[in-house]
Amino acid sequence: MDTNFADAANSLPDLLPRPFQKWFAEKGWAPRVHQMELLARATSGENMLLIAPTGAGKTLAGFLPSLTDLTRRGKAAPGSPFVGVHTLYISPLKALAVDIERNLMKPVSEMDLPVSIENRTGDTPQSKRQRQKLNPPDILLTTPEQLALLLANGEAERFFKDLRYVVLDELHSLVTSKRGHLLSLGLARLRKHAPGLRTIGLSATVSDPLDLQRWLVPQGEKPAPPAGLVHVTGGAAPDISIMTSGERIPWSGHVATYAIPAVYEEIRKHRTTLIFVNTRFQAELLFQELWTINEDSLPIALHHGSLDVSQRRKVEAAMSANRLRAVVATSTLDMGLDWGDVDLVVHVGAPKGASRLAQRIGRSNHRMDEPSKAILVPANRFEVMECQAALDANYLGAQDTPPVGEGALDVLAQHVLGMACAEPFDALSLYEEVTSASPYAGLSWEMFERIVDFVATGGYALRTYERYAKIRRTKEGRWRVSNPQIAQQYRMNLGTIVEDTELNVRLVKRNQLGSLGRGGLSLGKVEEYFLEQLVQGDTFLFSGKVLRFEGIRENECLVTNAFSMDPKIPAYAGGKFPLSTYLADQVRVMLADPSRWSVLPEQVREWLAIQKQKSMLPKRDELLIETFPRGNRFFLVAYCFEGRLAHQTLGMLLTRRLERAGARPLGFVANDYALAIWSLNDMGDMIVRGQLSLSELFDEDMLGDDLEAWLAESYMLKRSFRYCAVISGLIERRHPGKEKTGRQVTVSTDLIYDVLRSHEPDHILLEATRRDAASGLLDIGRLGAMLARIKGHVIHRGLDRVSPLAVPVMLEIGREPVVGEGQDLVLEEAADELIAEAMG
Repeated sequence: MDTNFADAANSLPDLLPRPFQKWFAEKGWAPRVHQMELLARATSGENMLLIAPTGAGKTLAGFLPSLTDLTRRGKAAPGSPFVGVHTLYISPLKALAVDIERNLMKPVSEMDLPVSIENRTGDTPQSKRQRQKLNPPDILLTTPEQLALLLANGEAERFFKDLRYVVLDELHSLVTSKRGHLLSLGLARLRKHAPGLRTIGLSATVSDPLDLQRWLVPQGEKPAPPAGLVHVTGGAAPDISIMTSGERIPWSGHVATYAIPAVYEEIRKHRTTLIFVNTRFQAELLFQELWTINEDSLPIALHHGSLDVSQRRKVEAAMSANRLRAVVATSTLDMGLDWGDVDLVVHVGAPKGASRLAQRIGRSNHRMDEPSKAILVPANRFEVMECQAALDANYLGAQDTPPVGEGALDVLAQHVLGMACAEPFDALSLYEEVTSASPYAGLSWEMFERIVDFVATGGYALRTYERYAKIRRTKEGRWRVSNPQIAQQYRMNLGTIVEDTELNVRLVKRNQLGSLGRGGLSLGKVEEYFLEQLVQGDTFLFSGKVLRFEGIRENECLVTNAFSMDPKIPAYAGGKFPLSTYLADQVRVMLADPSRWSVLPEQVREWLAIQKQKSMLPKRDELLIETFPRGNRFFLVAYCFEGRLAHQTLGMLLTRRLERAGARPLGFVANDYALAIWSLNDMGDMIVRGQLSLSELFDEDMLGDDLEAWLAESYMLKRSFRYCAVISGLIERRHPGKEKTGRQVTVSTDLIYDVLRSHEPDHILLEATRRDAASGLLDIGRLGAMLARIKGHVIHRGLDRVSPLAVPVMLEIGREPVVGEGQDLVLEEAADELIAEAMG
């Protein structure tokens, strides 16, 4: 810790009780200035936001107001009246809540403070959760979902009446998602139970602090002043590099297998290496590849959200005890975890965001005064430029966390039902409470009434069905749950993360007669839709093992060990991060400026130079369109650099327009950087002859009628509706003793979607669906911004063959879609032929 304490020394006797002063003195430490400033301001009644780099002691700063207050209060005497929880700590990750408990207990026990600390996550046994309600700890470490469960209980007011502080860790990662919307509504209810509570937000990466300062305080008609801000700058500059390799950098794909030997060498050179990837598929494959070449038998572990909780906890404990040389992990370990002996972070694949990179590299040398060390491993040639842009952004301190945004309507419907489960509510009072939450500050009374009506009836088209009547109005005009079973169902289905149904994977053995045994080791969960594609004898990679699929029994997937060298690869829904707008812009800048290529590997510089010679490189505000023939098809490639989601939507809309123009399009593919469309007619010739106008083709009006027409036919809205229906409580996946399969949920939601489209097109859930699709699955806002930016700057190059820049997106064509992200494994012969054509 810092010994620079001159500014705060005089505050010690007043702010820090004797046990703290003694503890700091015995350690030879002194509190940092920002820790004391936050303590002083929070103690005086301010809500606070602390923004500080990794290793600056954010966690201790966030808890000092609670710990000092609890120390002065002392333990309650036996037989005292019930005392509710004093401090809530909200974490985005279960692993982080567990880690904070472990790290916080050390100083508490060393100072012998009269403070009890416990965590409560989805992994906490039910018996412990029940005991916590009867005898709450002073400090409860939990997640947004568990807070919602506690608030939906009839004893919530009693449980939270003594609440003084809510500490919100990694706040930037919570507020921009539906989990953050649910949390904001929970915070509004907490203020009703404990009007004097104060909020303390902690974050290392924030692009707009005022956004979070407003989020931390009540809004509504008379918004409170923004939370106070303590912004810590400085700290040791990180040591970041991009891995160089003598191997050929792939033209496309996301697995970076070419760099595995170099990654292994880095593991050998360092004490503990944390290897981050963006998807669970990448984690499984990378772990398997490292084990294959692990000649030194180094202890290497795997950590991602689909693994069994006991396995994850073992990995976390081994990491804390410094028993591991490396851990391959997804975002389950990228926030807040304090493992001081991690001396290297390796990021395989581009980070997709400058803030995400800053967050992840902070896991190494987790101390403010020591530089974090990180190596970026680009998986393809475009990712080399993206990694360089992220590296430059980190040194500049640039952040690209998204804004808070508007609260989701399906989350609000879930919350309304939860509040009815807690106690009958008055609609106007609840409306005032809801609009005090930052994401819902602009919610109209009419929209709120529609949400309440939806929870009460399901909407006009569904009101004749009793099962959709979740709440009823009492004689006094208040709303209550229709029956106790509704409350039970709510608790079983609460949450905003909707994933495809997962089945537990159990490793079993065959007996001497060849039959499968009972019991066996639970390895974790895999999405049902993937398992449905397998037949007995197929092999796949999971939990670091090659497994043989034996069948499904009692909603479990049974597997045995296999030794196949060519397993199928499980794919996980929602695993890919979108390319941030900031990094996309920086890649466009780099592409247009050859003077910035000197930092790139020679093979990437050569690739770009040949592209410039054979075609051109677009300027920052230009959209390059290339057309060329290949085989018996004609291709159009657009270099948009707006991310896969926006490109997929653009592809859908462009193919409709090309069809009307007579180009006879056959299909398209997209990656984060470009979009390729192929057709039967020569689109380049049509452009030259004036039969096809690029300015009209890329006009902003495609987001009007064309978008509506496509959405009317597309499965996209049905998929988005499915998520909204589950979150809002219209469709319940879990029932006592059973759970609907993904197929059953899909059938149910598709039927309701068709009914509503026909009979109630303005249904509130359809509106929620369109909003979600526009900002999520379709990325309409980003696409609209791109169309406005490139207006009048669309450049066409007609070529006689594929260009070097087109190779990565062209390699996406023809990949087997059944295995999801496993499609990155491309046939080398086809790739080599395409590359030779482009570069020759």
